[in-house]
Amino acid sequence: MIKVLIADDEPLARDRLRRMTEGIEGYCVLEDEARTGAEAIAIAHQRKPDVVLLDIRMPMMDGLEAAMALCQMDCPPAIIFCTAYDQYALEAFHVQAVGYLLKPVKQDALCKALQNAQRTNRSQLAALNERLSENELQKRTHISARTYKGIELIPLNDVRFFQADNKYVTVNHIKGEVLIDETLKELENEFSDVFVRIHRNALVARRAIESMTRNDQGSYEIHLRDVMKPLQVSRRHVAEMRRLLKSL
Repeated sequence: MIKVLIADDEPLARDRLRRMTEGIEGYCVLEDEARTGAEAIAIAHQRKPDVVLLDIRMPMMDGLEAAMALCQMDCPPAIIFCTAYDQYALEAFHVQAVGYLLKPVKQDALCKALQNAQRTNRSQLAALNERLSENELQKRTHISARTYKGIELIPLNDVRFFQADNKYVTVNHIKGEVLIDETLKELENEFSDVFVRIHRNALVARRAIESMTRNDQGSYEIHLRDVMKPLQVSRRHVAEMRRLLKSL
């Protein structure tokens, strides 16, 4: 039996998907249901579904953000997005070749989508997110990292800085550090209103900045709240940091 996880914040939508999916031979729906993207990730990590029927617009963490995290699992599930987007927006789904169902979901469309379900990769999701940005998708609220615990979600508001080291980026947050395989450039483009570049290898949270000083070697350093070791500021970013500090 192919295991299916339903993730939707609307109880009636979940009930409808459950009834229709259970009527298709060869598929079973997990008893656990997710109401948010974060719940979908937690249940998927524990129950290992083969397919996730994933609503896009959900509170706290939307479906696209949750899908990015699900793709990092050792054995990621196939994802079928459930969406109420209009036909113009749906063209983006066609272009990226990901599975989707238009609400209200119909039985024959669900059956076909399940039969054609394939794993979605992160590059598809990133491109899809960009294509749908004009439809007021919310920005990511969490950074997802693959750790020994599984998929760990770090609230963006808990992140103090990102620092690049070789091909990985270290995420320093209030509970510790994790590694992610996103690039600083990608993070800077997405979160330019929250983080600022201080060096080619570092982005810092604007809200965490306390001061900038010059050390004995003549280099500038940024001091962050609750971070013991200051971070180096490259000369090209010193003027920008001075302007920012005056505005804080």
